[in-house]
Amino acid sequence: MYTYAFFKTPSSSLQLSEGIAGRLEIITIQGLSALVEPDFEFETIEKDDTQLVQAVLTHDRVICDLFWQVTILPLRFGTQFLSRDRLLKHLSKNATQYLDKLNQLEGKAEYRLKLTPIEIELPNDPEMNGKLKGREYFEAKRQHFQLQLDQQELQRQEFQRILTEIEQIYPDTMLKAGSDGVEKLYLLVNKQEEMELYQHLDEWQQQYPHWELGLGEALPPYHFV
Repeated sequence: MYTYAFFKTPSSSLQLSEGIAGRLEIITIQGLSALVEPDFEFETIEKDDTQLVQAVLTHDRVICDLFWQVTILPLRFGTQFLSRDRLLKHLSKNATQYLDKLNQLEGKAEYRLKLTPIEIELPNDPEMNGKLKGREYFEAKRQHFQLQLDQQELQRQEFQRILTEIEQIYPDTMLKAGSDGVEKLYLLVNKQEEMELYQHLDEWQQQYPHWELGLGEALPPYHFV
C-alpha cells in the first residue's frame, strides 16, 4: 500500500490528483487519514531510472497538492505498507502521536533560506607583483594571507550573528551545511506570516553584506516531521 502522507480527517472533501501510476485514495481511522495509491506497486519501477525520476517528481507533486489543502505529515518517497490492514493498525497505534504533531504543524510551512558567502575582494596577491623580492615579497605574502584569514573570520562571525538573530525570531530552525561554504537553513513559519519573513530577509541582507540570502517558496514540513 503506497502511502504519501498522514493528516487529520478533513471535514470536507479534498481535491485528489493522479498518483504515480493511477488513482489516489484516502484511508481513515480514529480521526487520522492517510493518502495512498492502492494500485501502485513500487517494485515495478525500482530498476528503471527514468521511471524512478518521474515517480519522485510525482510523489512530491501529490504531497504539495495535498499540503495546500490540509496540514500534513509528508512521508518519504517509497513508503509502503504490506497491506491496508497493516496501515490501519499503524495509524491506530500511532494516532495520538501523529495528531499531536499535526497540531504543532497546523498552518505552518517550511522555508529554505540559502546563505551564500560573498566572494571577498582582496588586494592583488604578491605573486602578481614581480617587483617584490626576498624579504619584502615574503612579508607582503604573509600580510596578504593574514588579511584573507581576517576576512574569513569576519564572514564566519557574521554568519553566527545571522543564525542567532534568525533563531530568536524563528526557534524552529534547522541548519544543514552545503558545499563551497553555502549554508542552508530550514525555517518552520506560519504561512500567514510569509510577508513578515520577507521583510526580515530584506533587513538581514542589509545588515550582513558578506552573505547573499535567498529564500525558497513555502513547502510541506519535510524537515520537521
